[in-house]
Amino acid sequence: MSKSQSQKPHRPIEELILEERMRPVPRWRKALIRPELGSICGTILVFLLFAAIAGDSGMFSAEGFINWGTVSAQFAIIAVGACLLMIAGEFDLSIGSMIGFSGIVIALLTVQWGWPAWAAIITAFAVAIAVGALNGFLVIRTGLPSFIVTLAFLFILRGLTIFIAISTTGKTIIGGVREAAEGDFVASLFGGKVFGWFFRWLADNDMIATFVAGPRAGQPVVDGIPMLMVWALILIIFGHFLLVRTKFGNWIFAAGGDAQAARYVGVPVNRVKILMFMLTAFCATIFATCQVMEFGSAAADRGLLKEFEAIISVVIGGALLTGGYGSVIGAALGALIFGVVQQGLFFAGVESSLFRVFLGVILLLAVILNTYIRRRITGER
Repeated sequence: MSKSQSQKPHRPIEELILEERMRPVPRWRKALIRPELGSICGTILVFLLFAAIAGDSGMFSAEGFINWGTVSAQFAIIAVGACLLMIAGEFDLSIGSMIGFSGIVIALLTVQWGWPAWAAIITAFAVAIAVGALNGFLVIRTGLPSFIVTLAFLFILRGLTIFIAISTTGKTIIGGVREAAEGDFVASLFGGKVFGWFFRWLADNDMIATFVAGPRAGQPVVDGIPMLMVWALILIIFGHFLLVRTKFGNWIFAAGGDAQAARYVGVPVNRVKILMFMLTAFCATIFATCQVMEFGSAAADRGLLKEFEAIISVVIGGALLTGGYGSVIGAALGALIFGVVQQGLFFAGVESSLFRVFLGVILLLAVILNTYIRRRITGER
């Protein structure tokens, strides 16, 4: 028998690929390539750190929980929309300006023009979603990077917000929203609190602190969970379910992973991306509405730099800047880390300027870990 006859015949490439895909993957390897891994480890480390240096400062009391929980919820609301959009392969730098713009729209319609709060809120959502759709449409039609298009809208919306506020009221802060929205059911969905009865029960059983003097003497220091936190939880659950349990979630991954290949197999990439731009605008308006109802006023400069805070939360949560990879749960944990570090430094009595140092270190470590994961997935060196 000749040497050539003794060699095994070549196997079809399709058969080899199928065999590779069907090969069992150890659980530890699956865990290592999950986008949430870094944020889970980061969350544990952050809580252990502040338990050690600020454990007796009240940070982990009911009042402290509401404090850093509210800040984390702010980041989480905008991080959910930014996460899904980044997985789809795009960025939205107009999120912060949209927050200020939507807040001013609500304040003007209710305080200056006398609209019912519910109508003003619905109008703000409609206008914001339309602007989000316009962002997406321009990105798709012009072929320009979403970074450039949304950067332009960052300035356009911020400038319009300041111009409209000054030209109609002569000032950039509009108050009186809480009084104008008093008794409105829709407004209460954004500015109220829930589970007040539970915290009263805790106070009656001496499980949480109460006020010892003043008109609120005997009442619990924490009288409920802000709707801001409720909205953050709703959006996290919705975003996670959409991404991992629906066909549309697969489309989001496909649009960000390889848009052209996705089009070849029938994925409506353009529609997916436009809808994700609309979602980021929707999330920004939820943030704005909660903020306006909480403070009872709107300011033209609100939302400043929030677009970068959203992106930072998403990156800390394990999403890749190149798209096609990420997790809503990871983004939520990134927002939690962001909020805990920001408020934890205050509780620990650390100079507040060091927050940026901590944030830079966390962001750098997250990017390094994400890059390592990407290389492990793609086989790059």
